Amino acid sequence: MSTSTEPRIFDFAGIGVGPFNLGLAALSEPVDGLDGVFLEQRESFDWHPGMMLEPAHLQVPFMADLVTLADPTSPYSFLNFLKQTGRLYRFYIRENFYPLRAEYNQYCQWVAGQLRSVRFSTAVLDVTYDAGVYRLSVEGPDGPEVLLARRLVLGTGTSPYVPASCDGIVDAAADGGGGLVLHNADYLSRKSELQAKRSITIVGSGQSAAEIYYELLQDIDTYGYQLNWVTRSGRFFPLEYTKLTLEMTSPEYVDYFHGLPQDQRDGLIKSQKNLYKGINSELIDAIYDLLYTKSLAGMVDTQLLTHSSLTGAAWDQAAGSHTLRLRHGEQGSDYVLDSEAVVLATGYTYREPDFLAGIQDRIARDSAGRFAVARNYSTSVEPGELFVQNAELHTHGFVTPDLGMAAYRNSCILREIAGREVYPVERSIAFQQFGAPQPDAPQPGPVSASVPGSVSGPAGRSAEPVPAQTVEVSA
Repeated sequence: MSTSTEPRIFDFAGIGVGPFNLGLAALSEPVDGLDGVFLEQRESFDWHPGMMLEPAHLQVPFMADLVTLADPTSPYSFLNFLKQTGRLYRFYIRENFYPLRAEYNQYCQWVAGQLRSVRFSTAVLDVTYDAGVYRLSVEGPDGPEVLLARRLVLGTGTSPYVPASCDGIVDAAADGGGGLVLHNADYLSRKSELQAKRSITIVGSGQSAAEIYYELLQDIDTYGYQLNWVTRSGRFFPLEYTKLTLEMTSPEYVDYFHGLPQDQRDGLIKSQKNLYKGINSELIDAIYDLLYTKSLAGMVDTQLLTHSSLTGAAWDQAAGSHTLRLRHGEQGSDYVLDSEAVVLATGYTYREPDFLAGIQDRIARDSAGRFAVARNYSTSVEPGELFVQNAELHTHGFVTPDLGMAAYRNSCILREIAGREVYPVERSIAFQQFGAPQPDAPQPGPVSASVPGSVSGPAGRSAEPVPAQTVEVSA
């Protein structure tokens, strides 16, 4: 007599475990009747290790953790992490609600270590679709395996962006025939190499560029290098942080932005960089104060160059330095800057993973070939089948990489996967209106316990996500 068992089919599979999918794993863990799995090729959780500078902190308060804005009673909150690790009172006495970046990384590692659904050292090689089920070919610690899931949530994150003007020097460095060129993602691991050079140039004007400039400026006297900071922006602009502006990190603004024509959305994203790519104003002031202090002993060997676009770069083997060709945007003049080392603080970009090749016919796209992401964060031909995390900047706006919006987005995704509102989702939190007034527009207020379709959260009470402000992250 033979018996057979039906293969396990997960309700959903999350691919990639950065903060966004880790938050989804934490929020889905206590939900009865929901079977999910999360796959990550890295051996463990490690968030931006190359930028784990000692004093660096998040640009969002601790409430923008993995779960609190969806379920304040969750055991996976940042406050519970502090309690369980004996640091709650110290954090309270510190009187600074912005966690250190290294502290946030430790928190995420603490959460990941408790979740049964998260599998590290598991790479997704290929995905196909058949009869309502996705087949994931994976390579794990025990060898190859095939997993089945009815839905997918892509959280593979973003990759370092290298401008085309730098391709030549990056390729030369990779082949061993060039100089020292690195993306800020690798800064800490190569800091000692940088400081051994006679000159260093940082390209970019965001938070990462500012943090690296400030740190290298502190040691400029010790090592004696020349330090340059180059940006095509007209100034080193601060992150916009006023409260009415922060209301744009809200469900209402996402509704408004998503409803605009695509060409309008594309134009808005280009004009809103100071809302999510600016520098913390305190850091800008600290840089100026440090420059002032060092200038008391004489001229500081540094240049801050604005309006300067990098049009080309080449490695000069004889001189042992890079020749950077720059163009001043307002004056229309070209000039050259020589630098032994180059740090590209040029941000990150989303790249579709190769394993999607087998399911291209399941993916909805816009006229430009990008993911056509619906308001509920799905980008599948069949609604509610394939979801994305941090790949919807062009459809949902600048709040896409925002840690404070992650719990809201995950609440929306869970609602679609579970077929019910597991965590009540705020519809209206802003005092202002972003579009023309509508006579039946909802007014700001608490989510009622009797909202149709809402259910109690895992801890037996409703939770209301309230989005917070912006920070650059990987999904």
